[in-house]
Amino acid sequence: MPLLKLGRKTMKRLMGGLGGFALSWTLGLILTFVSLPGWALVASVGENGIDAYRLQDAPYNLTGRKIAIGQVEIGRPALFGLDKAAVNNRSLPIGRLFTGDAVATANQGVDEHAARVASIMVSRDKTVRGVAPDAVLYSAGVGAEQRSGQVQECLASQTIALQNGGDVRAINFSFGESLNRDPRPDAVLDGNALLTQCVDWSASLHNVLYSISGNQGRGGFPIPTDTFNGMTIANSMPIDGKFTKVDFFSLGSIPATVIGRDPATERNVGARRSVSLVAPGRRITTLAPDGTVSAPDLGGTSFASPHVTATVALLQEFGDAAIRRALKEKSEHWGLAARRQEVMKAVLMNSTDKIEDSGDGLRLGMSRTLLDLRNKSWLESDAYTDPEIPLDAQMGTGHLNAYRAYQQFSPGQWNADQPIPAIAWDANTVGDTEGIPTYRDYVFEQPLQGGSFIAATLNWNRRVELEDRNGNETFDSGETFQDKGLNDLNLYLMPADATRTKKSITSSISKVDSVEHIFYSIPTTGRYKLRVLYGDRANEPVQDYALAWWTKSASN
Repeated sequence: MPLLKLGRKTMKRLMGGLGGFALSWTLGLILTFVSLPGWALVASVGENGIDAYRLQDAPYNLTGRKIAIGQVEIGRPALFGLDKAAVNNRSLPIGRLFTGDAVATANQGVDEHAARVASIMVSRDKTVRGVAPDAVLYSAGVGAEQRSGQVQECLASQTIALQNGGDVRAINFSFGESLNRDPRPDAVLDGNALLTQCVDWSASLHNVLYSISGNQGRGGFPIPTDTFNGMTIANSMPIDGKFTKVDFFSLGSIPATVIGRDPATERNVGARRSVSLVAPGRRITTLAPDGTVSAPDLGGTSFASPHVTATVALLQEFGDAAIRRALKEKSEHWGLAARRQEVMKAVLMNSTDKIEDSGDGLRLGMSRTLLDLRNKSWLESDAYTDPEIPLDAQMGTGHLNAYRAYQQFSPGQWNADQPIPAIAWDANTVGDTEGIPTYRDYVFEQPLQGGSFIAATLNWNRRVELEDRNGNETFDSGETFQDKGLNDLNLYLMPADATRTKKSITSSISKVDSVEHIFYSIPTTGRYKLRVLYGDRANEPVQDYALAWWTKSASN
């Protein structure tokens, strides 16, 4: 989250109430970085960022039309016709504004940070065009520190999720809560803070993808970065004009040092990692509430996550059009499954950039090599070599690429009942009950090219239930959630004729994550398949999942 241009109270909240020395030290460090030469303006939405402008242009013409997305923050953006701050700003379309779960009052709760985040998503300004300028944005500010907490933040999130007739496809969190403010005794990042449980409950119930700004340390805002069902976003910075390196201020899943705090309090309990993927967060140009262009500042993860949220709007605009065509053409590859938040998560995570392709397609056409803080690539990570670790601690599955996400999504849904193409996705179920198979095999129609890579991502939801005291099926103040646990699914790459997982070539078999991810070099040209297997049961006997894959056929 950006720290410049924030009020002192807000800054202290986002930094977990650090003392004056730590606050001054951090600000000094920030100003030092800002004064360094060579920090030129870089278009994060363009080719050197997430390559979303390509989708806005012909022949794709995707701008998020008629797709609703959401925003929850401490404050809210200004709206022309409502707030004096926006009297000259017609570039930021907002569907509806809220303060908490109530309709916003004119000139109250307007926040520059919220406005700048919103502009990344939906700005129509000619010089600072957002990722999805025609999407409908619903925004809620949870209010000042003294009056808000996780209960109010959950109520605001629920309010946004229920807008547009309950059809909001993604919600952006460019804020979070410190463990210092969590009411649980000896609070840790175990997924059971009320706000984290709320996010996971809402993701499943309201079918909305939550994009959460990643923890930057400094005693900041780790809740709800321990979400299972949402996505936690780290931020990248530009090197020679292209976003190719994890930012110095992106803490990742395994912090080594944290200013003023024990690093152990800033990471998930156990082996589960938090970062889903990386998006541009440094030197991002945005709009202030009055519509003026804000000079790019140091940035942070709160500028990274809206790139993800708005990319969902582009994909969903394409998906809704494909569903309409499929109804006319009676195609089996497009249906309502394309709107599922698990599908969006699998598509976004599987289409990331890891290692730049040399032009032969063996690295799946990836447009950049992403480096971590030690200048190591994904191929040098433990996630590449250890089947029990699906995500890199700093990079997740790689760097967001909106155009590649479109390429991943556009072939449509292909199930395990037929040979599958080189690139596609599916939404399905496995179980340990009669009538539902324990595993599903996805057999590739064409042989895969030896020496090429396969990327495959499987994800599913943790089950969280609302303790609904008044029976109205909505969260109310005073109510709580119950963690019902996470069923265990596993993902295997196998020869097409293999019957047992012992014959698998590689696998992703984490016991603690709600994601499995394979990125592997095919050893020899031949026929292969992916197997999704129901492992250990924690709650229901049937588990929904989404699977996305990207390969290179030997014939291509």
